[in-house]
Amino acid sequence: MKNITRRSILSFAFVLSLVFSLGQAQDMPATVVDIAVGSEAHTTLVAAVVEAGLAETLSSEGPFTVFAPTDDAFAAALEALGISAADLLASEDLAGILTYHVVAGKLMAEDVIAAVEAGEGTAMVETVNGASVTVTIEDGMVVLDGSAKVAVADLAAGNGVVHVIDAVILPASDEMMEDSSMDMMPATVVDIAVGSEAHTTLVAAVVAADLAETLSSEGPFTVFAPTDEAFGAALEALDISAEDLLASDGLAGILTYHVVAGKLMAADVIAAVEAGEGTAMVETVNGASVTVTIEDGMVVLDGSAKVAVADLAAGNGVVHVIDGVILPPAQ
Repeated sequence: MKNITRRSILSFAFVLSLVFSLGQAQDMPATVVDIAVGSEAHTTLVAAVVEAGLAETLSSEGPFTVFAPTDDAFAAALEALGISAADLLASEDLAGILTYHVVAGKLMAEDVIAAVEAGEGTAMVETVNGASVTVTIEDGMVVLDGSAKVAVADLAAGNGVVHVIDAVILPASDEMMEDSSMDMMPATVVDIAVGSEAHTTLVAAVVAADLAETLSSEGPFTVFAPTDEAFGAALEALDISAEDLLASDGLAGILTYHVVAGKLMAADVIAAVEAGEGTAMVETVNGASVTVTIEDGMVVLDGSAKVAVADLAAGNGVVHVIDGVILPPAQ
C-alpha cells in the first residue's frame, strides 16, 4: 500500500508548492484550510469555503479529511454545468457540495485503500454532507464516484489531511433535495446540453430529431453526450456535413443510441462492467445495446467513445460527456 502512495507523491513533485507557504517547508500547516490557502491551485475552493461560511468549521479541532478539487477541476465542472463561478458561489447548494468533499476523521491513503479492499473493490464513505461517496481503486489510483481521481495524497495538517482530486463530485440529487432548493442543478438533461458551449451540435440534433420535449420529461434518462469535437470527427469519418446529419432519417436512431432509460451514475456503470467480468451490455432507448468496458481506468462505449466527464446530474437524470459518437449496429 505504501508503495502506491509513495509513487503517487513522487509523480507529483509540485506537492511542495501546494503544502508549504512562505518557504517554511519544515512546518506542518495548522489546518486543512491552511493547506488550501497556501496552494495556488485551489483559489476557487478557498473562495467557495469562505463564501459557504465553512472556513471556521474546517479550522477547528476536527479532525477532517478533505478531498480538494483543483481550480482546473472546478473550471471543467462549471463548463459542463453551464454556470459561472459567481453562480456557484451564490448557490444555496454550495455548502452541500463542499461538505460532500469532507469526511469526519482523518483518513490517510492507506486507510482508504484498506476500506476498498475490505469491501472487495468498493467502499462507501459517509461525508459530512450526510451522503456517501463511492470509492474504488483504478490503475492504482483512488477514484471517487467513478470520476474524480486522487492526484496527490496525504497532505497532513494539524487538524486532518487533504487529498487533491482532479474533479468536482456532486451528491445525488435526491440527497441534496432534502437540504436545498437545488437552484444549481439543471432541471433536465437537455438543460445541461443547452448550457454547455461544447455541445452545440448535440443540441441542434436533439431539436432536429424532435427529441427535446421527450428528454425534458420526467424520465429519468442517462445521456452519453458527444462533444462538438466528437461530432466533427464523426462527420469527417463519415464524409458528410452537419446539415446532412441533421436532415438524416437515421438521426433519431443515432441519438437514442446515446440514451438509456433510468439514471445510471458512473458507479452503477462500473459495477455492471465488473459484474460482467469486464464487459456490460446496456440497452439503449434505441433498442440496441451498447457495449461498455473499462480501459485504463476509463469507461468506454463500443470500444471507442470514452467518458470524459461523468455524473452531471439533472432533475430528470444524468449526463456523461463522451469524446466520440457511437453508431447503432446496422438493422
